[in-house]
Amino acid sequence: MNEAVVKSPLRISVVFLWIGFVCAISFMEAWLKFQAPGITLSLGLGIGRLVFGALNKVEIVFALSLLISIISDREIKTTASKILMLPLLILLTQSVWLLPALDARAELYMLNHPPMSSNLHVYYVVAEVIKVCGLFAYGLQLFRSRTL
Repeated sequence: MNEAVVKSPLRISVVFLWIGFVCAISFMEAWLKFQAPGITLSLGLGIGRLVFGALNKVEIVFALSLLISIISDREIKTTASKILMLPLLILLTQSVWLLPALDARAELYMLNHPPMSSNLHVYYVVAEVIKVCGLFAYGLQLFRSRTL
């Protein structure tokens, strides 16, 4: 008989919570807030900066908890851990480059100095999709089949 076995309940919980946070914020809240009555571009951008800043901090906590668990379990060189490196690199890129650049653009809009057009939002969305796919692939790797 085959059954699914969870290698690490903590990691499986964290990875799927992380996916849920990103999907709820990046793929729902980000555009829905602009549908609310009375929300101006400046107000929406201000809300977005606050929410995405908080999401980034939560994601960093999730990433660190996964890394600490992987290191403490001495599973750094596993296939699953190697898969996790892509979402971690994306999070790092978002934290040090994309989010600060998007915040600066939002600040300019809020000061009535619209910046030149940019593909930063497209890069961010593509990065989010790739990150979620990588996290999902990592989460699936935390399950394995066992024959009894």
